[in-house]
Amino acid sequence: MAVWDDLVGQERAVRQLTAAARDADAYVTAEAEKGGSAVLSGSAMTHAWLFTGPPGAGREQAARAFAAALQCVSPDRALGGSPGCGFCEGCHTTMVGTHADVTVVRTDLLSIGVKETRALVREAQMSPAGGRWQVIVLEDADRLTEGAGNVLLKAVEEPAPRTVWLLCAPSTEDVLPTIRSRCRHLSLRTPPVEAVADLLMRRDGIDPETAAFAARATQGHIERALRLATDERARARRQAVLKLPGRVDDVGGALRAAQELIDAAAEDAKQVAEELDAKETEELRAALGAAEGKRLPRGTAGAMKELEDKQKRRSTRTQRDSLDLALSDLTAFYRDVLARQLGSSVALSHDESATQIGQLAATSRPEQTLRRIEAVLECRRALDRNVAPLLAVEAMTMALRAG
Repeated sequence: MAVWDDLVGQERAVRQLTAAARDADAYVTAEAEKGGSAVLSGSAMTHAWLFTGPPGAGREQAARAFAAALQCVSPDRALGGSPGCGFCEGCHTTMVGTHADVTVVRTDLLSIGVKETRALVREAQMSPAGGRWQVIVLEDADRLTEGAGNVLLKAVEEPAPRTVWLLCAPSTEDVLPTIRSRCRHLSLRTPPVEAVADLLMRRDGIDPETAAFAARATQGHIERALRLATDERARARRQAVLKLPGRVDDVGGALRAAQELIDAAAEDAKQVAEELDAKETEELRAALGAAEGKRLPRGTAGAMKELEDKQKRRSTRTQRDSLDLALSDLTAFYRDVLARQLGSSVALSHDESATQIGQLAATSRPEQTLRRIEAVLECRRALDRNVAPLLAVEAMTMALRAG
């Protein structure tokens, strides 16, 4: 199976990346034969890429597949085959995350700071251990602080000869202009619902009915579709969110619905914390030499405090991500309502709520639905501005009530 097989609905991007990987392979081969005199300029390959696209488009998957193609050592290349076979050691170790020359950076926190970026830049200056490319995949380039972006700029502007930067962000506007101007931009689209359903069946063994439901409900978001198809708690939380429009008939109901939405997000963050925090704490204690049930050695309290701060920031992000997912579901719900009001034959994203959607469409006007969609979007913008989550969600539910 080629490394591109999971990039559903991205045929144009695959063609561009395949051409770049082929030129990169030719460059490495020529450099080895000519003792370092090969030239990369003018080819489809470049040293810095920016992958953008809406949530669920597969930015990270595309970057990792490209990294694997750059590390491909399949003998078929000598016979005219394209890099990215998916079976050789280079492809396999890259895709499973163990390749020595591929660094994948993602964050569970709200931002990536200067300290982490400087360490990454130092690593990028090293020569590849395997003799091909040193690849840095930065999955959350939009979370770089301004200072961290300035640190990264120099490395992207003057990369080491065999270093490739693969940056991922929702849009070009989420990256510093000075960085994006030095990257080759690759825009991905939201995959078709049918293609996502096929991927879930083919790759993850999901039954056809569940795969179709998950792909449709998440509007082509691959990761969310997989979670919805495999996690009963995710399906239960989604059902609770879809009941919210029917619970904002009065002020008390609107405020209770807001509080319950916040509580559900906090519970989601707590579940993640329970799975990760205890393991991380125990591993750090062991690394610091603290026996089970014993005190930490002298001088190590700072390391534990740093871990606790990181876990708190991760919990904050997890809560916001959970809220954002709920708001996405609400937006899709009201989109279905608007489609029915305008007589559109487009398929419902939430066909299991067709009765509720039909009732709301019949008892309200399209302009009210548009205002409600805008209220949900404004809540998302408020959360991005670090408005207190409860205040932002209460303002939204009151706006949903007013219509």
